[in-house]
Amino acid sequence: MSTRRRFLHNSTRLAAGITLSPGILAACAAGDNGGRPLSTQAPAGGPQPGRKLGGALLGLGGYASGQIAPALQLTEHCELAGLITGSPEKLPEWQRKYGVADEHCYTYDRMDEIADDDAIDVVYVITPTATHKDFTLRGLAAGKHVWCEKPMAMDVAECREMIAAAEAAGKRLAIGYRMMHEPNTRDFIAHVTPRPYGALTGVRGLAGYGGSVPPADYWRGQRDMGGGALYDMGVYAINGIRYATQAIPERVTSARQNRVERPNGVDLTTEFTLRLPGGATAEGWTSVVEDRNLLRPEFERGWAEMDPMQPYNGVRGEASDGTIFGPPVPNQQSIQMDDDALAIMNDEPLIAPGQEGLIDVAIIRAVIEAAETGREVPIAIG
Repeated sequence: MSTRRRFLHNSTRLAAGITLSPGILAACAAGDNGGRPLSTQAPAGGPQPGRKLGGALLGLGGYASGQIAPALQLTEHCELAGLITGSPEKLPEWQRKYGVADEHCYTYDRMDEIADDDAIDVVYVITPTATHKDFTLRGLAAGKHVWCEKPMAMDVAECREMIAAAEAAGKRLAIGYRMMHEPNTRDFIAHVTPRPYGALTGVRGLAGYGGSVPPADYWRGQRDMGGGALYDMGVYAINGIRYATQAIPERVTSARQNRVERPNGVDLTTEFTLRLPGGATAEGWTSVVEDRNLLRPEFERGWAEMDPMQPYNGVRGEASDGTIFGPPVPNQQSIQMDDDALAIMNDEPLIAPGQEGLIDVAIIRAVIEAAETGREVPIAIG
C-alpha cells in the first residue's frame, strides 16, 4: 500500500465529528485490503468459509450481459449461480456461456421457486427502475439477500417499503453504487473529508453522455418507467455531490428540465441547484444527449476533482496540492460485488445500504417537483 494511500486512510480514521455514513467510512478506512473487510470468516448460518456467495442475475439486458456477468467472473467471493428473466429465449445462450444448469434458471412468473434453490444466496435486480421495488420484495420474500441497481426505486415510499421488507426478512439490501466501492473514488473521499483546504464553498456534479433521444417504445424513453436523464445519469451527479461533501442537501433552490414533447416524455437534460447545510451551493447537471463527466468540490484554499468521475473503464482525479487519484481501475463491478458479498458473509456494514438509495431518490423527486413548479423544494428524507 502506498504511503499516500495509507496516510489518507489513517486521516479518515482520525477525522472525529465528520458526517460519514458507516459504509463509506468503512470503505475509506479499511486499510491494506483494498477497502474490503479483512476477515473472511462467515458467521454461523451464512455461507460456509471457502464457499462463494451464489448470485442470481434478475434481468438479462445490456448492463447484465456487458458489465455484471463478465465482472462476476473476476470476483473472489461470489459467483453466478442462477438466471431470472422475462425473456426465456435468452437463456440458452447465457447457459452455454456461463454453464448455468436448467434447475437454476427461472422466468419472472416462476421466480418465487428460488426459495428452494440453495445455490442462490442473493438476487441482483438489474431491470428498469419502475420494477425494482416489486422484484426486490419478491427476492426478499424468497429468503434471499438483494442487490438492487440504482436508482433504488421510483419514489421514497417505494424505497421505505424495500428497506422495511429487508429488515422484516432478516436479509441484506445493497444498492449498486459502484463508485462508492471504486478505489480512486474512496481515496478522493478520504482526501477531501478532513477539509485540507478549509471550508467547502461549493461543488459541481456533472454526469451525462452524448446519446440520441430514446424512443417512446423503449423503457428509457418512458418517464413512468424511470427513463430519462435524471434517473439514468443524474443519480451519479447527486450521489457524487453527497460523497464529495459528506452532506445531505437541505433543499432544491432551482431546477430545469428539457423534456421530450410527447406523452410520458422523458427529460433529455436536467440542471439543478441544491443548498447544502452551512449555506454552500451544489450545482448539478445531467444529460442523455450531451457528454460531460466531472465532480469538483471547491474550498477556501483549494479544490479537488474527479475527471472523469464515473465511466466503466475507470476514473481519475487530481487536487490543487498536486495529489493524483489514479491510475484508472477497471472492473469496478467486481470490486462492488466482492465488497457486498463479504459484508453479507461476515455480517458487517454494507458500503451502500438501502438508506443511501432512499436519500438520492428523495433528492431526485425534489428536483422534479422544483422543475415542474418553479419553486424551491425542501428535501424530505424522513
